[in-house]
Amino acid sequence: MPAPAAAAPAKILLAAAPNISVANVKAHLSQLQSIATANGGNRAHGRPGYLASVNYVKGQLDAAGYTTVVQSFTYNGATGYNLIADWPGGDPDDVLMVGAHLDSVTAGPGINDNGSGSSANLEVALEVSRQALSTTKHLRFGWWGAEELGLRGSTAYVNSLSAAEKAKIKAYLNFDMVGSPNAGYFLYDGDNSDGVGSGPGPAGSAALEQTLKDYFTSIGVPTEGTDFDGRSDYGPFIANGIPAGGIFTGAEGTKTAAQATKWGGTSGTAFDVCYHRACDTTSNINDTALDRNSDAIAYAVWTIATSTPVPPGTTVYSDTFETATGWTTNPSGTDTATAGAFERGDPAATSSGVALQLGTTVSGSFDLVTGAAAGSSAGTYDVDGGVTSIRSPAISLPAVPSGGTLTLSFSWYLAHLNNATSADYLRVRVVGSTTTTTVFTQAGAASNRAGAWATASVSLTAYAGQSIRILIEANDSGTASLVEAGVDDVKITRS
Repeated sequence: MPAPAAAAPAKILLAAAPNISVANVKAHLSQLQSIATANGGNRAHGRPGYLASVNYVKGQLDAAGYTTVVQSFTYNGATGYNLIADWPGGDPDDVLMVGAHLDSVTAGPGINDNGSGSSANLEVALEVSRQALSTTKHLRFGWWGAEELGLRGSTAYVNSLSAAEKAKIKAYLNFDMVGSPNAGYFLYDGDNSDGVGSGPGPAGSAALEQTLKDYFTSIGVPTEGTDFDGRSDYGPFIANGIPAGGIFTGAEGTKTAAQATKWGGTSGTAFDVCYHRACDTTSNINDTALDRNSDAIAYAVWTIATSTPVPPGTTVYSDTFETATGWTTNPSGTDTATAGAFERGDPAATSSGVALQLGTTVSGSFDLVTGAAAGSSAGTYDVDGGVTSIRSPAISLPAVPSGGTLTLSFSWYLAHLNNATSADYLRVRVVGSTTTTTVFTQAGAASNRAGAWATASVSLTAYAGQSIRILIEANDSGTASLVEAGVDDVKITRS
C-alpha cells in the first residue's frame, strides 16, 4: 500500500467455504522473505526480487491448473509485471476478480505490505484447485506490480481492457495488508455508511462489503469501514464503474483506545509500526488476523463465485403477515400517537357513516393495521395524537445487472372522516445504509374517505445490493380527526 500523497442478493451457496491453512499462507510469506533476502532485501518494482516473486506465484498456480498470463508494463524506465490467473469454468461474461499487489517498497521485503494479501489470495486460489471448485461466475486472480509507486500495475491492466471486457468484471475484491501486527478489521465502505471521504463504491459494492461483514459477524469479530481513498488497487476498478470491496488491517494509522478494546492490541500505536520499513519481515505478522482474513477471503470467493444470480421474475421478499416475521412497532422510540399504534393483527371492522378500519385483509386473516380492535366506537382505537410507525426486519436486496429492476409492491388503505386534514397521512419509507427515502405518501383531506384496499408499486433498483428496511407510518395531526390505515401483502420482485 503506498503512503498517502503529500499535501452478490439472494444467493445459493453451492459449496461450503473452506478453512484456509494459516500455516500454508505463512509458508508463502517465508518464500517471499527468502526471495527478498536473496535480492537486496526487497521485492520492489524493477528489482530482481519482484520478478522472482512473480515467478514463484506463477509456478504455484501453473501447477494447480490455472491459466496464467504475465502482463508487462513500463514505469520509471523499468519493466513491471502483473500476473493474471484464470480458473477454468464459470460464466465468462460474469467475472469475479480477486487482487493484491505483490511488490514491496525498496526499504524492505514487504511481508505485511503486501505479502500478506498476496499470500492469502494465493492459498485461496490453491484451495480452489484442491477442491476442483465449480463456479457459476468466472474466477480470476490478479497480482499487481508497482502499486507502491501509484497503482501502476492495476491501472495498466484495467486500461488494457476493452469496454466490453471491463463490463464482464462484475466484482473486484482487493486485499492489501491483512496481517498487520496491531491489527484492525476494516472493510472498504461500499455503501458509504460511514459518510466520510470519497462516497460509496459503484453499485454492487455494498453487497461485497456485506458479504465480508457476514463472515466476521459469524465469528464474532466486529468490523469498521475504511474509505475508498485511492490508496490501493481498487482505484482503477471503481474509476471504471466496477463494484469493489475488500479487507484492510491498518498501516501507519494509530489504533484508538476504543479499537483496542474491541479488537485487542495496543492503543496509541500504529496498526503496523514497520509499515514501509526494513522491519516488515515475517516477524511483522499477526497470525490471528492473517488466519481470520484468509478465511474471510475464502468465504467471499466461495459465496460469490458459486452463487446463482437472481433471475428475472424472482420474489426477493414477501410478507402476508399471517405469521410474525420481525416487524417492529415504534422502532426509533419516537412515535407520538397515543392510540391506534401500528401492529400485526386480525382487524375488526369499524365505520362511522363510511367504512373506516377494514375487517377483511387482502389475503389470510392478518395485516398491518392501526389498532386492530374495534372498541366501543369507531374512534376508540383509531390513530390519535401523532405518528405511529412499524418497521420490517432487514431485507438483503440482490445486485441486478444493467437493465434489471427491483420493485416493491403492497396493498394499502387510508380512511378518515371530514375532520381530517392534509397533514394526516399514510407513508412508506425505505431505510438504506445511509439514507431514508419516502417512496409512497397518501395524504388526508377534509372529506370522508372510505377504507378500500388499493395497490402501489415503487422502484427499489437504486438500493440493489444493499440491506434495507421498510418503514410504514401513519399520522393523525390532531386528536379530533379519525384516521385508520392498513397495509398487506408486501412483496419485492426482481425483473
